[in-house]
Amino acid sequence: MHKILIVDDSPTERYYLTDILVKNGFAVSTADNGEEALVKMRADRPELILMDVVMPGANGFQVTRSIARDPELAAVPVIICSSKNQETDRIWGMRQGARDYFVKPVDPTQLLARIAALGA
Repeated sequence: MHKILIVDDSPTERYYLTDILVKNGFAVSTADNGEEALVKMRADRPELILMDVVMPGANGFQVTRSIARDPELAAVPVIICSSKNQETDRIWGMRQGARDYFVKPVDPTQLLARIAALGA
């Protein structure tokens, strides 16, 4: 896994995740909402998506569900990175098609380990 798309409406969060990933050799693109993410997915073909939940327009759960139901995009794993920290949020995210769920702030070591596990 090399190309990662970060979807988050927070510039600070996009910068934080981009910094971690670029320093570890990943190519990163970003989107600040779900609609932009779907457009970028089709154009850039990322190998992994880090998805926020609370965003304007379509939320991360809705976008993750759209990805999981689209035959062209369904193979791309989604990891949700959200401030929503309830167990019900994690379960709902996984039911929408996410492969993993992190509560912000994301621990860099754990994130890199999960990315490596998905790529194995």
